[in-house]
Amino acid sequence: MRLLKKMAVVSFLIISAWKVQADNSNTRIQLHLLDCGTINVKDISLFSPGGDEGFSKTLANSCYLIVHPKGNLLWDTGLSDQLVKQKNGVLVADGMFHLQVKRTLASQLADLGLAATDIDYVAISHFHFDHTGNMAQFKNAKFLVQEPELAAAFSDQARAMHFDPNDYKSIEKRQFVGVSGEYDVFADERLRLIPTHGHTPGHQSLLVNLSETGAVILSGDLYHFEKNMRHKRVPAINTDKAQTLVSMNNIDALLKEVEGQLWIQHDLETFKSLKKSPDYYQ
Repeated sequence: MRLLKKMAVVSFLIISAWKVQADNSNTRIQLHLLDCGTINVKDISLFSPGGDEGFSKTLANSCYLIVHPKGNLLWDTGLSDQLVKQKNGVLVADGMFHLQVKRTLASQLADLGLAATDIDYVAISHFHFDHTGNMAQFKNAKFLVQEPELAAAFSDQARAMHFDPNDYKSIEKRQFVGVSGEYDVFADERLRLIPTHGHTPGHQSLLVNLSETGAVILSGDLYHFEKNMRHKRVPAINTDKAQTLVSMNNIDALLKEVEGQLWIQHDLETFKSLKKSPDYYQ
């Protein structure tokens, strides 16, 4: 009799464990691609040393919203929504970059019935100005940032690293969550922050495990366009070339491990080929 009871308990535990795994694997999340502006680069060799000297190229500037049962997470915040007022865009850095925003991030969230207050988490790939332009909108969010990036963002060297402290000066310190290494956002393997240091001191990428689409890695600025990726070219605007190359190799290995795809956030061709919000991947 005792043996039967033990077998029943073991069976119950096995079934319960299987059920938890099944429920976890069936967790439906949505990945929305948002248009956060464009950047026309006068001389793209700045991002592709050793090639393309004197050629201009337009880069996409994409952001992503992940809708998860445990909360809404925004990945990067793009160029400032204020640029939408400049119909012809603006030139910066002595004319090296032409920045343009045609649709605000706020309006794209509104299309989904969301306000800035509905965003629970904002994960920033790195603090270059084209990724932090709308951080101040998200007053209720927790900001998930690698610890070396946080330290750099609040250091005297922030502007020298092409950070704009005005983008985040109004955010309370308690809203920042310093992350060290890999971080499973919802503790269910669906969203994992991956350290890809080098481009900036605490650059990170995001692995999204989707039920139908499979694994997708959002690049941040690990690469800027597909050709740049093929040739493993490290941009001139970069903190640590050796570390960047290590990060590139680590992501190559991770892509093979998860049999996933890499979405290069600044690659215009990739951006054009993907579904845009309010459509989504799941």
